Amino acid sequence: MSTLPTGGAAPPAPAAPTGTAPTTTAGRLRAVAAAVGRFVRSQPLGAVALSVLTLFVLCGLLAPLVAPYDPLEQFRRDILAEPSAQFWLGTDDLGRDVLSRSLHGARTSLLIGVATTAVSLVLGTTIGVVSGYAGRGVDLVLQRVMDAVQAVPGIVLLLFIAVILGPSVRNTIIALTVVITPAFNRIARGETLRVREERYVEAARATGAGLGRILFRHVLPNILAPVFTLASLIFAGVIIAESALSFLGIGPPPPTPSWGMMLSEGVRYVERAPWMIVVPAILLSLAVFSLNLLGDALRDHLDPRLQRTVFTESRRWWRPRPPAGLAPGLAAAADRTDGTSAQPGPDDRPPAAGPGGPSHL
Repeated sequence: MSTLPTGGAAPPAPAAPTGTAPTTTAGRLRAVAAAVGRFVRSQPLGAVALSVLTLFVLCGLLAPLVAPYDPLEQFRRDILAEPSAQFWLGTDDLGRDVLSRSLHGARTSLLIGVATTAVSLVLGTTIGVVSGYAGRGVDLVLQRVMDAVQAVPGIVLLLFIAVILGPSVRNTIIALTVVITPAFNRIARGETLRVREERYVEAARATGAGLGRILFRHVLPNILAPVFTLASLIFAGVIIAESALSFLGIGPPPPTPSWGMMLSEGVRYVERAPWMIVVPAILLSLAVFSLNLLGDALRDHLDPRLQRTVFTESRRWWRPRPPAGLAPGLAAAADRTDGTSAQPGPDDRPPAAGPGGPSHL
């Protein structure tokens, strides 16, 4: 029987282990780094597209630091100046530096794209999950509302909302969100209808799991892959739509720099100053092309049924094949490791029975 120390004081409790949080954080960082490494190895084109988009984002965020001039500063003596050492990409019809306006235009276009895609993803996924899992009356009401929104042509609805609200960045985001939300709703609802019939969801219901636990622990994680893939493709469409609204004069109001506004302003001087329209057109095309590549790469990477990589279809160049004549067993093992089916050569056949060998039974 244990006794208390002299004085009746209880023994001190053992100290709590330290370093748990850093270890957990380091483990998560390693897991993220490993996931990014797998994506880069399996989808090289997607990795290149991701690098280009990261460069665009950094240029937009650091535009006030890297831009040589203020995007609204006018050089009256250098109106429609050709590209030179002072103005690398020339100036526009008001003497503003095209390079500075392109960098700040990336900030505006990407801000609208990110905000619109994020809000539409959250709203559309929430409506789709609730509609698909609840079913019956809730599903009927929510889907009829989404059908009513989709019944109007997208460009007509977009122009109507933009004209009613007026030209501004916030109103452009609202108009684009209303038009795009039904697309995420359709994907989320269809995936929820499929997932809710899976056995692990039925097992969770049988064990008494609540509605919130089922949705957040079992349904959402299994429908996010197609939703994120759609988001990368929608993002490209949002940038194009913002450029179209700015081109029509109902997007971000001037003199706010954006790629669409620069295209609208440069059309009048396409013969005299082609750099005014060529520069934003190239940047917009490159951003959209990179987003499409990233969307295809995410689809192939997240869906095991669509995985197509050049590394699994051909022999890995960093694994030299052992000579078949010297080590036929190692060569066959290397073929199996690379996913190829090697045909048995003359050295791989079983030895024939000799005169004193076993006979056929």
